[in-house]
Amino acid sequence: MQYAPQLYTAAMRMARNPTDAEDLVQETFLKAYRAYDSFTAGTNLKAWLYRILTNTYINKYRKDRRRPIESELGDLEDLYLYKRIGSEETTDSSRSAEDRVLDGLVESDIKEAVEALPENFRVPVLLADLEGFAYKEIAEILDIPIGTVMSRLHRGRKALQASLAEYARDRGLLPDPESEDE
Repeated sequence: MQYAPQLYTAAMRMARNPTDAEDLVQETFLKAYRAYDSFTAGTNLKAWLYRILTNTYINKYRKDRRRPIESELGDLEDLYLYKRIGSEETTDSSRSAEDRVLDGLVESDIKEAVEALPENFRVPVLLADLEGFAYKEIAEILDIPIGTVMSRLHRGRKALQASLAEYARDRGLLPDPESEDE
């Protein structure tokens, strides 16, 4: 259970929904408990749990994509009213502590750029740059070759760099290309 907060944070980044993230973490621990006899003692338990979490998310994502979107009219009306009436306090209480801290540190443009990355680039970037996993661990978690991890990280970071170049220029973090020509 010591990895539950970290798994929840990763699940939030994948699912982008607190309820789905909680379900993912719960299912991860259930699957880990059922398959504990397949865990090799002395190996990285955290990476093993992240692999179960990632595979669970991918399977759920694929299943949900095949299913048509269903909603009841009453649910839509309630959601509309909730969004109209909801206050900052209500919204803050349903978000993770890490998200609230990141809001103070990270501009929404940066979060949007990360969220806009394609799934196959976003997950490796999040695992490497936010969770601090090594390439080999990411390869094990995602069950892909280490070279694929490296190329996806490179491409994901390049896409982030391209989408955030204007943001960086506006804040004086990068020189303006027009001023370099002078």
